[in-house]
Amino acid sequence: MRFLSILGASALLIAPAFAQTWTLCNPLNTTCPPDPALGISHNFVFNTSKTVSDSFNITAGALTYGSNGAEFTVAKKGDSPTIQSQFYIFFGSVSVIMKAASGQGIISSIVLESDDLDEVDWEFMGGNSTHAETNYFGKGNDTSFDRAFYYPVSSNVQENFHNYTVVWTSDKLEWLIDGQLVRTLPYAAANGGNTYPQTPMTVRLGIWAGGDPGNSKGTIEWAGGLTDYSKGPYTMYVQSATISDASTGKAYEYGDHSGSWQSIKVVTGTSQVNQTIVATETPHLSMAQKFQALPQTTKLAIYGGSGAAGALLLAAILFSCIRQRRKGRKERDAYNAKVEQEREEAYRDQMELREKGLGGWDKKEFDHQGEDALGGWGGSFVPAGTQANALPAEKSKFPGSVSVNEVPSRMQTPSLASPAPQSPRQWSGGNQGGLVQNAGNAYSGGYGGNPNIPRSPAFPLSPQVPQQRSPGGYTNNAGYSRF
Repeated sequence: MRFLSILGASALLIAPAFAQTWTLCNPLNTTCPPDPALGISHNFVFNTSKTVSDSFNITAGALTYGSNGAEFTVAKKGDSPTIQSQFYIFFGSVSVIMKAASGQGIISSIVLESDDLDEVDWEFMGGNSTHAETNYFGKGNDTSFDRAFYYPVSSNVQENFHNYTVVWTSDKLEWLIDGQLVRTLPYAAANGGNTYPQTPMTVRLGIWAGGDPGNSKGTIEWAGGLTDYSKGPYTMYVQSATISDASTGKAYEYGDHSGSWQSIKVVTGTSQVNQTIVATETPHLSMAQKFQALPQTTKLAIYGGSGAAGALLLAAILFSCIRQRRKGRKERDAYNAKVEQEREEAYRDQMELREKGLGGWDKKEFDHQGEDALGGWGGSFVPAGTQANALPAEKSKFPGSVSVNEVPSRMQTPSLASPAPQSPRQWSGGNQGGLVQNAGNAYSGGYGGNPNIPRSPAFPLSPQVPQQRSPGGYTNNAGYSRF
């Protein structure tokens, strides 16, 4: 569109044109603040006011939103709803899906504008439903009007949505309709590059009445004629805008007042605009959605990694189980050995008690000590359960309950008789204290045979004592009984 300077235009022209092409600070004349960069490529969907409020400023009028996206409407004189991006791009591309407004003299526009008034345009006249206009300006130079060209569109631009694209580099400008290239402007073709758009630009979308009766005759003719507001309202619809910044940085600075693209400095970093856009516009996907969006090769790698992780986990579980089983087996074997040892000790204790006998006497010790180990009492004549301290003291081997017919005192005067000659007799010792079996009483002297045989010396003997057994085991037939 034709640029109208803020300072030089009349008051009547400022209203419709001011919303479209203007600047707050011209770096050709003074030092201006850095321009915040987009630094990324992003698709802005205009279905809610949040997209506009987060990334754009409404510089004139007001917008509404419906099923066709953002609605830019001219209903009366002075209406010119327009939005401008809060960021700049330094070369890149802009693709807008939109439906132009109808109405004679009504202009629907897509404008790229820089601080030093470089400009690239798409414009649609409400009185022309078949063509789209392409245009450009450099540094606000509007001395010639040979830059605008019109191109046919495949279907009615006021009834159908189309994609209108600008691809901008330091070498050339390209305009495309629904992906089809319709125009190319080389750098040198723009007055040797002097009027070629080449400085950081904002993106502006809007509508205004070029056919307003208050505009100049030339502007009304360019717009297609006078606007009749009574036939309105006139609405432009914008569904989305995909904007790509060719540079990556947080801001752009003018190095001098030349306005050449070589003088622009890119400040490294991430702009606040960039961070806000990413935070608010990027959808929060679920884990399943994020996984679904991954490339197939990445998915296969994840599957493989998951399988390996699962195998490692299974191996770890098996190793742990085996180690636990081994540990349990060792504990069981130790327990069994302990039980077996306790059984053996109990068995040895039982055998030791058995060796000592029911009365508790140590048989082995008795065997080695002889008959007097228990005071002369032993063998089978010790009553069962008799304790050692219950036995009589070793004063006499005769229990007090035993009565015997003792032989007369040896102090009596014996009656001597002349012994008859006897042939020598053989000593017949026995197993009863060395006496012959049934040799008579204890004083037989170890001689067996007939008791009427004279002995030397012969002592008078008491009458034969009947055999009896005392409680202590003593018998009158030859002495003590062995244990």
